[in-house]
Amino acid sequence: MEDCIFCKITRGELPSSKVFENDLALGFLDINPVNKGHTLIIPKTHYETIFDVPDNTLREVIVAVKKITLAVKKATNAEGISISQNNYIAAGQAVPHIHFHIMPRFASDGLHNWPQGRYAEKEMEEYRKKIVRIL
Repeated sequence: MEDCIFCKITRGELPSSKVFENDLALGFLDINPVNKGHTLIIPKTHYETIFDVPDNTLREVIVAVKKITLAVKKATNAEGISISQNNYIAAGQAVPHIHFHIMPRFASDGLHNWPQGRYAEKEMEEYRKKIVRIL
């Protein structure tokens, strides 16, 4: 896609701090890191969301995520790692090109998980049935 910032990075039109590249995937440091070492992994071909990526490409990208995650953890001496992937604006996807965040985490970093809710009585079973029907 012409105007996509990640496509421009893939094409070399914008600079990046590249940490990984193969035929299908690219990994580079996030310019606005949650913690230093925060890395983004993208497929080189433009796909907006995880639902658009062909399975063979997604497999290669997730294998790259696994490999890079271990390197980020070791390089940063992180106590933990968060891996995040958002789809659509409502979920926090800021760039409409699928990407995975690898974020080194530390007990003292002050970051918290999202708030958790509860199901009303029998509501969990209703949602389970809805999901199973679609599968």
